[in-house]
Amino acid sequence: MIRVLLAEDQIMVRQGLKVMIESDPEIKITGEADEGRSAIKLCENQAFDLAILDIRMPGMDGIEAARMMRERWPSIKILMLTTFDDDQYVMDSLKIGVNGYMLKNGDTASLIRSIKSAISGGLSIEDQVAAKVMPTLLNQQSPPSKADESLTPRERAILKCIGEGLNNQEISTRLGLSVGTVKNNTSHIFDKLKLRDRTQLAIYAIRHHLV
Repeated sequence: MIRVLLAEDQIMVRQGLKVMIESDPEIKITGEADEGRSAIKLCENQAFDLAILDIRMPGMDGIEAARMMRERWPSIKILMLTTFDDDQYVMDSLKIGVNGYMLKNGDTASLIRSIKSAISGGLSIEDQVAAKVMPTLLNQQSPPSKADESLTPRERAILKCIGEGLNNQEISTRLGLSVGTVKNNTSHIFDKLKLRDRTQLAIYAIRHHLV
């Protein structure tokens, strides 16, 4: 069972999302909050596998709540939820290291797919959001055009898959490697690039034209 914390200030929207998400028997909303501080307090008293946070909430917003969760409970996967496909919100979320970014007008299948992708270690960004944020990532200053030359061909292939949002099982299937080999190589990539999470790896892959 995937235990989910749902933080959304509009009760009707929250109830609707709960019904959609719990249509999958493997997922259960085990905590509900109407703003960021309440979400943090729930995390102090309950164990969650994943948090879905609305970006715009009164009091503490979703961005700040996500930042605190990353610092205090790094094992919790985080999906950001909003009606606003503003690329700056996406950039702020990605810098924190969230596992996905969903729009409230998404259908049931896409919501459930995003949850399961995040749990499996993937990075899920709605297509229309990705279309806005990817040019920003590609046009940002600084990194060299070539990826770190210390990466092996296998590590580059895995990094490319991460940039496409694939989880370890999907990478394993595509490249014909065991899941354990994918995990070991991913750890080596983290060490070589001095990065801390898969979101940063995905951004690195995109900015260095591996995707």
